[in-house]
Order: sequence, then C-alpha cells, then structure tokens
Amino acid sequence: SRAVSQLLQSSGCGCGISIVPVRCIGVSPRQVASDASFHSVSFSESDHPRVLITGGLGQLGVGLAKLLRKRFGKNNVILSDIRKPADHVFHSGPFIYSDILDYKNLREIVVNNRITWLFHYSALLSAVGEANVPLARAVNITGLHNVLDIAAEHNLRLFVPSTIGAFGPTSPRDPTPDLCIQRPRTIYGVSKVHAELMGEYYHYRYGLDFRCLRYPGIISADSQPGGGTTDYAVQIFHDAIKTGKFQCNLKPDTRLPMMYIDDCLKATLEVMEAPAEALTMRTYNISAMSFTPEELAQEVQKHIPELQVTYNVDEVRQAIADSWPMNFDDSNARRDWGWKHDYDLPELVSTMFSFLGSDSRIAQAN
Repeated sequence: SRAVSQLLQSSGCGCGISIVPVRCIGVSPRQVASDASFHSVSFSESDHPRVLITGGLGQLGVGLAKLLRKRFGKNNVILSDIRKPADHVFHSGPFIYSDILDYKNLREIVVNNRITWLFHYSALLSAVGEANVPLARAVNITGLHNVLDIAAEHNLRLFVPSTIGAFGPTSPRDPTPDLCIQRPRTIYGVSKVHAELMGEYYHYRYGLDFRCLRYPGIISADSQPGGGTTDYAVQIFHDAIKTGKFQCNLKPDTRLPMMYIDDCLKATLEVMEAPAEALTMRTYNISAMSFTPEELAQEVQKHIPELQVTYNVDEVRQAIADSWPMNFDDSNARRDWGWKHDYDLPELVSTMFSFLGSDSRIAQAN
C-alpha cells in the first residue's frame, strides 16, 4: 500500500496510471513480526486431521496412506506425487499431482483440501543423490523450504523424516545418540541435517509443530529398492525367491540399524499423535534391530537353504555405510512417547517371505 501511494504521489506527468491488481497472499514466515507465533491445530476425537503425503509413491507413502486412511477415513488422506500411480493405488483413495518445487501448486493443494497434517516424503535417497547432486539439492533442500513456509503459513502439523545418513564418520557409531556431532558426507545426509535444523528453527521461531524421526534402513515387501545404501536388505528377498542367488554390494560385516516397515509406520503415526507437551525434542532416533549382510543372509537361508550369496562391493555405497551408525540409541523416543518395536530379525524375515514367497517358491520348486 505504501509503495502504491508513493507511486501515485510521485507521478507528475499527468498521465493515467494503470494499477495492476496484486493478489495478497497469507502470512508467510518471511513477513511476520519477530514476536509472531503459529500453533498447530488440535483435533477432537470426532474431528480427524486432513492429511497430505508428498512423495507418496516411494517406499513409505502408500503404506502410510493405508494406515492413516484406516484410522482417519479414506477421504481424509491424500496421496501425492509427480509420477503416475498404479491402478490399485489410484483407486485406493484420493490421489493428486503435486510437485514440491512448484510452490503455488503445493499451496493450492493445501488450501483447497483444508490440509492440517503434512507428511513430507519427497526426497532423493543416498546413492541416487550422489549420482545427481544438483537434483538432490533442489528436491531435498529447495522443496523442503517450500514445505516449511506453507506449513507455517497454514498452521500445519508437519512431519519430515530424517535418516541414519544424517550422521557422518565423526559421529559416535555404536550407539549413536540423538544429540551428537553430525557431519555427513552425502548430499542426502547434508539435506537431512538441514531439514532437522530448519524444522527446529521454525518451531522455536514461528511455533511450527514440526516433528521428525531418524529412520534406520527400512525393509518392506511391497516396494522395490529405491537407490538407498540399505536397499540390499530388501533386494536379497526378491533375488532369493526369483533366482536363488544374491550378490550383495556391501561387505558381509557391515552393521547397520534396520526396521521393518510396519514398525516404521507405527512410529510415525505415534509421534504425530503424541501430545506436544510430551515431546522434549523435535527429532528422535528410532530403532528396532541391527544386523550385517552376513547375519541377514544366514537368517534367509533358514527359509531357502539353497540361496547362494556373493559379495561385489560397491565402493560408493560401502563408503556411505561405513560413515553411518551401527546402532541407534532411541531411549528418548521410548521414554517420551512410548516407542516400542514389534519386529526383530527372525520376525522380519518370516514376515517378508509370508508376503513375497509362498507362491513364488512353489512355482520355483515345480
């Protein structure tokens, strides 16, 4: 208004001035006063959150949508991505195109659908990110900034996952606590440390209800490996069933924390539903088990004794794995909001084969 007023007052030529209509957007964190604050919406039992999941066609999004729809109702959970979904995903509940690098598009989705919770899963994983650093920087960092601004502007409760990759070779590895030195050496890890700190900053600066979990390697039966360093622990099951042969790209004694997807999704919902006053930090480690490729192979061979395992080490992935935690200390999550895992290694392997294996193994034997 001041700018337009000055423009009108300073015009001495007598000509008509064409004023272009300006669309006034809502409050943005870049525009608020220093003492302003935001508060996430609280929900009664009868008033479910309206949920948006970005990057929803990745390893975790479809499973999370299924869990949340069961709890909050099918039409209250919107899955989004820039890719075309499979038919069964498209027909399982609301799906919408959403590009997190398109601020206007994302903002319109939040406004038009009255979103109150946002799960931000769009990201390039570790090995893929190293192969395309500029794209990883755009998706993992610029996309995050768009999400943070929109979440703060519209009073959303925001969940952003972090990772074991947020730690580096100078971090304590066995166990790795919630708070310690973090100097990752991948763009994926750097972007996740950035997300943790920006989320915490927005919480204290603007009152954004930001919540974050550092995931270990996640193992699931209903998705293909997506370019992560821990994906060998998914690939071994597919290869064991299809060919009876598995070539691992990590050394046999490389120990990393892992988790079955059901535990991961359960933890994500639990931390989002936890009372704000119970949370003593914005980012928590969560853990379930820790094993090496050799230990996993031995457990798999209890189900498929003829499985042949060889090792062809990928130096890039091995270097990444060697800089990551061997075990997570998740005592704060267990104390603050009652985190408890259900799946250890034997249960994990049995469950994976129950989903992937029976028909395929019978066909292979025949």
